[in-house]
Amino acid sequence: MTATTASPSIPGLPDAGGVRITVAVPTFRRPADLADLLPRLLEQAAEVTAGGRYCAEVLVVDNDPTGSAAAVVAGLPGVRYVTEARPGIAAVRDRALDEAADSRLLAFIDDDERPRDGWLAALVGTWEDSSAAAVSGRVLAEYTAPVDPWIEAGRFFVRRQLPTGTAIDVAATGNLLLDLDQVRAAGTRFQSSLGLAGGEDTLFSRSLARAGGRMVWCDESAVYDRVPAERMTRRWVLTRAWSHGNATVLTELRLAPGGAARLRVRALGLGRGVLRVGGGAARWALGLAVRSPRHQARGARALFRGAGMVGGAVGVVYEEYARTGRRWRLGRVAA
Repeated sequence: MTATTASPSIPGLPDAGGVRITVAVPTFRRPADLADLLPRLLEQAAEVTAGGRYCAEVLVVDNDPTGSAAAVVAGLPGVRYVTEARPGIAAVRDRALDEAADSRLLAFIDDDERPRDGWLAALVGTWEDSSAAAVSGRVLAEYTAPVDPWIEAGRFFVRRQLPTGTAIDVAATGNLLLDLDQVRAAGTRFQSSLGLAGGEDTLFSRSLARAGGRMVWCDESAVYDRVPAERMTRRWVLTRAWSHGNATVLTELRLAPGGAARLRVRALGLGRGVLRVGGGAARWALGLAVRSPRHQARGARALFRGAGMVGGAVGVVYEEYARTGRRWRLGRVAA
């Protein structure tokens, strides 16, 4: 797609031609989700292109080395398709950065999400207003099965909501727009060693912020996250809590500037993890005593998150997205 007309000058934007946007979709063996998502993205790309200031493309990065998503993309003119054989979401996101070498802006959306009307235009509009290095938007849960009252009480799939323009210091990549000029200047990439463990988006965004990149919130830009039945279980929620706690410490370790700093991170992670385990257990017990599902659910999650932090501090890595073999391992932290 290309821009066809010029618009009046906007500070920070070129006076002529189109600002190129790549909308990237990482995917792995979700053909039905992808087939539902891509036409919506093409509509959103056409919307922002229509004004003449932007030219937008949709890019699918398939992490299946057999190229299983190719058949889905083949029926949709205007979608660019590449495969990334290295396993893990970090490798896929890095490939998207490379494939967007000629673009100024890169928007990420997950293959199991659906954009609300005006999603891309809202992200771009907030970027215009803020000149931020990154703009993050809302993620709204869309349940595909009845919700366990325990999960509903814990509000585990309710994400944050902030006024548009609010400065943030960390961002997930399920709904994120990047100014690639600023990302390249900062030298920020996704850490491949976290590709199977998770937390690569936290590390990326925090590294960008540390390099001076400003990140802001866009509340008008929202996507719906389709929560499958297999995730709507207590086991999944608590395992994810362990994984998040683990990734929190692993991220801090990678941000630490040296050996002494990493020792401090381990000590703090261990101490804070133990406190979370104790506090979570106490809240869970209180919930039992007063028959409060919310206290029981939130207490259990805090306990498991704390246990994950302890694990990360002592060198246990949980690879949540591993496709074969064991998910637990002992490992050194790469610099």
